[in-house]
Amino acid sequence: QVQLVESGGGSVQAGGSLSVSCAAAQVTSSLYCMAWFRQGSGKEREGVATISRDGSTSYSESVKGRFTISRDNAKNTLNLQMNSLKPEDTALYYCAATTYPGACSVSRPPRLYGSWGQGTQVTVSS
Repeated sequence: QVQLVESGGGSVQAGGSLSVSCAAAQVTSSLYCMAWFRQGSGKEREGVATISRDGSTSYSESVKGRFTISRDNAKNTLNLQMNSLKPEDTALYYCAATTYPGACSVSRPPRLYGSWGQGTQVTVSS
């Protein structure tokens, strides 16, 4: 397992932008798939965006066109840029990673990720 530590997030009004980052205590180029999940109050954890080792990305329909996932292998970080934020984007955002192959997409269930960060809060007010 890999130690992951999120940072960033915060509060913003609807239409604004925020970014969250995840620092990995391991060379991220060795991680097969990295992802951002979120969990709103009273909701299940859902996949938001993923990025594979070769840089391929996938997004949930609810964030496609507004969020951008990226990884900086030189700094061992995973990033999520969030634009045009909506109140329904309010959630605790988690970074996840796995070294095991398989589909690297937002449909990959949380149980197939072996490493998780502690989460960082994103709050969007209307």
